[in-house]
Amino acid sequence: MKNLITRTLTGLIYVVLLVGCTVCSPVTAFFFFGLVAAATLFEFGTVMNHHAGASLPRAINALAGFILVAAVWLFCIGSDTAPRVMAVWALLILYIMISELYRGSQDSIRNWSLSLASQLYVALPFSLLPLLSINTDEAAGRMVYTWIYPLALFIFLWVNDTFAYLSGLTLHGIFPCKLFPSVSPKKTWIGSIGGCIFTLLAAIAVWYVQPGTLSLLQWLGFAAVVVVSGTFGDLVESHLKRQLGIKDSSHILPGHGGLLDRFDSSLLAIPAVTVYFILL
Repeated sequence: MKNLITRTLTGLIYVVLLVGCTVCSPVTAFFFFGLVAAATLFEFGTVMNHHAGASLPRAINALAGFILVAAVWLFCIGSDTAPRVMAVWALLILYIMISELYRGSQDSIRNWSLSLASQLYVALPFSLLPLLSINTDEAAGRMVYTWIYPLALFIFLWVNDTFAYLSGLTLHGIFPCKLFPSVSPKKTWIGSIGGCIFTLLAAIAVWYVQPGTLSLLQWLGFAAVVVVSGTFGDLVESHLKRQLGIKDSSHILPGHGGLLDRFDSSLLAIPAVTVYFILL
């Protein structure tokens, strides 16, 4: 019971912060996701340093991720400083590469690879969020922030995760076929199907309360992309932890594990949805 209360309170604070910062303004959204990207990168570096024999410069790598998120947000609002901020990100990446010459590391290739991979795996997805939410209003000649799309992405992820768990828990005896037993033994096909159905229903609800955004078919496509990519995002992080022999990426979120555990699905879902919106 104590663990359930802790998990519930942590989840509630997380949801309130994410929803509040996303809806309030593009500035609060940037700071929230920029700080989440930086903290997640620092956590990634800690995991790799402790369990993969690496010695990543965690603080510099986390700062680089924050700068990358800032550069893309500034670019999307049409700021002239965006190229300069991107140049700072490039300099930090160069620093990470060159610093290996002076650190005396016995495995620089591992450190370089993991640093660059973390920028691609963690920082890039969070930096793509403004592409979903900031558009140019040609009639008014200004930038418009539409928070419903990034918020809907996370709502769909939450609905899919919740009802995949509940469907698998209640119906696994009827259809016990595992989804990917070598990576996540508890995930079942029936759970994934149940999560998908309820996520599509959530998409219909969002379309109903947000008329004039996407068509119903486009919202359903949005939800389907989130379900598939989010499930693979969860599996990728589970595979990573299995390779390292750990259960949670950290204990920063009581009852939920680490930030990688909390945002694993979104790290693949955000790029996939961005591609989906571009194709629209």
